[in-house]
Amino acid sequence: MKHPINIVKYSGDVVAFNVDKLINSLRRSQASEELIQHIVAQVENQLYDGISTKKIYQMAFKMLKDKSRVSASKYKLKKALMELGPSGFPFEKLVGKLLAHEGFDAKVGVIVKGNCVQHEVDVVAQKDNDHYMIECKYHSDQGRFCNVKIPLYIHSRFLDVEKQWLQLKGHEAKFHKGGLYTNTRFTSDAIQYGNCVGLLLTGWDYPRGNGLKDRIDKSGLHPLTALTTLTKAEKTKLLDEGIVLCKEVYGNPGLLEKIGIPKARHKNILEDSEELCATHI
Repeated sequence: MKHPINIVKYSGDVVAFNVDKLINSLRRSQASEELIQHIVAQVENQLYDGISTKKIYQMAFKMLKDKSRVSASKYKLKKALMELGPSGFPFEKLVGKLLAHEGFDAKVGVIVKGNCVQHEVDVVAQKDNDHYMIECKYHSDQGRFCNVKIPLYIHSRFLDVEKQWLQLKGHEAKFHKGGLYTNTRFTSDAIQYGNCVGLLLTGWDYPRGNGLKDRIDKSGLHPLTALTTLTKAEKTKLLDEGIVLCKEVYGNPGLLEKIGIPKARHKNILEDSEELCATHI
């Protein structure tokens, strides 16, 4: 029997290598099954005890990028969300755009009057009778999780805002709810508390089947940081212009010239942007 290979996760935990997890993450990229099996075989040949998940990701990403830039962009979604920093504001904009795509009237960075004090709320979203106050917790490190302190703090802010909202005309029948979005994961305590008090919790892969990765894949609202055709400095310049989505890059081709990208590279950037934002799974 083959001895299992131990790998080191971003959190520092040591676990046995699971080939199915690698296959599933590659399938999210929508690469061909033939290419996926080829990459898996190559990665398995290079595994050694104590290898990090970061190193495995880098190997798979490089092989994928050599064959299909767009598949590589989809594969790097988690990393692309990490690259939206350092301020966290681009992540808030992404959440606002995701909710707007889902039919909400979403406003980002809103000063809201509470019963006791004013609050700066990351996203206020309304649709029909649903009225949400959403806070976004952005991490630039995959090993950091949202612990229970964060939903505790957000829920107390929501209760202060809700008291004020209930006094507004026409709000008696509205369904008010607080929410927390993070680009990483929640601890089990954070999930238990959030569910107990009725907070909307959305993380990288939570709730199962409807986490950030699922909703971005379905909507085609990929962050521009997923593009393999842009340098880190170019991505930063676009983020500074208030652009966060591949869709916005494709819709504003003049921006590429504005931030100083040579004309010869525009075609590949715009083609990849179009293919990413047109993708609906």
